[in-house]
Amino acid sequence: MGSHPRLFQSVCAGGTIGTGKASGPSHRFRYGPGMSVDVDETVRDVAGRVKADLAGLTSEMTSMFIDVIPEFRHDDEVRRLMIASTASNLAALLDILTLSISEDDVTVPPAAAEYARRFAQHGMSLVALLRAYRLGEHMLVQRAIFMLRGSSASADVVLAAASRIALVANSYIDQIIEGVTDIYENERRRWDARSDNTRAAQIRAVLDTEGLDLASAEQMLGASLRGWHIAAVIWSGTPSSSALLRAGAAMLARATGKEPLTVLIDEQNCWAWISSTGKPALDVVELARDLHRRPGIHLAVGDPGAGLAGFRQTFRDAQRARNLTLSADPTRPLTLHSRVALASLLVDHLPDTRAWVHRVLGDLVRDDETTARLRETVQTYLDARGSLTDAATRMHVHKNTVHYRIRRAEDVLGHPLSVNRLETEVALMIFEQLGLDRPVGYRGS
Repeated sequence: MGSHPRLFQSVCAGGTIGTGKASGPSHRFRYGPGMSVDVDETVRDVAGRVKADLAGLTSEMTSMFIDVIPEFRHDDEVRRLMIASTASNLAALLDILTLSISEDDVTVPPAAAEYARRFAQHGMSLVALLRAYRLGEHMLVQRAIFMLRGSSASADVVLAAASRIALVANSYIDQIIEGVTDIYENERRRWDARSDNTRAAQIRAVLDTEGLDLASAEQMLGASLRGWHIAAVIWSGTPSSSALLRAGAAMLARATGKEPLTVLIDEQNCWAWISSTGKPALDVVELARDLHRRPGIHLAVGDPGAGLAGFRQTFRDAQRARNLTLSADPTRPLTLHSRVALASLLVDHLPDTRAWVHRVLGDLVRDDETTARLRETVQTYLDARGSLTDAATRMHVHKNTVHYRIRRAEDVLGHPLSVNRLETEVALMIFEQLGLDRPVGYRGS
């Protein structure tokens, strides 16, 4: 029997040989005269000998998985499924090599499909699962190469056989990985939806059940409600946007330095709560910056609240802030309830609110650039407590410009700003926050 240690260096390193050329999934090779039959027989012989010790190779391979991949350290039930998955893939691949089965007929073995589903259900990493497939591929090819070392065939035949086995194994694993990835991701989505549906039902019960005591609410959620809470509603207008919703929750975590309690309500909406023993701090600048970098995500944030009552109230705040955004400017990425609290109470009464604002402001609601500038100047002037100098500084214009615009605005209103000052200030604020300068039915670009 011959020995060919040097000829295997390129194959062991992942190389190929000049005597064979892959052409699509079937890996057809070009050989010299009479060589093809010898290569076929050598491949079948080696694959048959490997298959004869299938149980031993399966045991060795699964032990290796457990040693190097922490996620593969299962309980007895899942471990048996992992062993069956490994054995079924090895048997299928070796059948392809020994029986010349077309690789076009490759499908994920049932045991491997079920193991991928179980992996997803346990929340384990897809990367770890795919890593095992590549490690298993490498171990199988090395076993075949070891057996080829003692082959009596010529060096060219042995090297061609090694290359074919490596290429066929790689093609098989590529196809199985594609199928396993689909199975894993579909199961992860289904499992997440089931888990979120349960969590959503529990949270709704905590939010809506009258007479619910604090201890019972904490038991239902599995979380403490004794500290402070900030709720956020996260949404996206993009269908099947769970990745965007999770990205929004991650932004909230960065802006507060705490992991939120989250629940996906559906494909476009997520609820989240930040909780802590002290009043949570929100980095609004960082949150706004993150949202600007990732278009398509919208957040409405409630005011801090303490205890079970605060857990509920901050969520109602966030819901009202969201409703206001959808009504006034659906493109706005971030809305803080603290900045729109009064206007958010009026979202459900838009016709009456619009009529009142028009009655207070009169022609100061006209939709043109000059009038819009007058509204901005009046609002800034009132915020500056009637100081022309402070208003001019805030607007970066001359004090005389502010004085002129105030006089013009008073002419439009028909009375000095000192008359009905509070009503004018509130009407201007509501006009801006509710987007009453936009056409009825406006839903953003």
